[in-house]
Amino acid sequence: MSLTLYGLSKCSTCVKARQWLDAHGVPHTFVDYRDNPVAPAKLSAWAESLGGWEKLVNRASMTWRNLPAERKSPETDSQWLALIAEFPALVRRPVADSGDAVGVGFSEKAYTARFS
Repeated sequence: MSLTLYGLSKCSTCVKARQWLDAHGVPHTFVDYRDNPVAPAKLSAWAESLGGWEKLVNRASMTWRNLPAERKSPETDSQWLALIAEFPALVRRPVADSGDAVGVGFSEKAYTARFS
């Protein structure tokens, strides 16, 4: 399995996920999507795989809460993509992409079930 973990290098949840993967011998590559923006096609594929943009975007984040009200109602894929391009921290962290499955967030229980 080829696993790529996408997130922000300073994000504490991403750090925990990377430490868990290292401790359990799960080889992975980490991509900081602030430094290396994710291609729009990949973002769209993640959203579709997860069940919609609402599952990919962290609407509980300070970044989301600080958006003007008119920016919080994207109606099209292109509007979601423009919002994420402008505010990459809106994407839930971390995104674990193994090529055949995508997951967001980190919990030891979920990672144990998926990667052990």
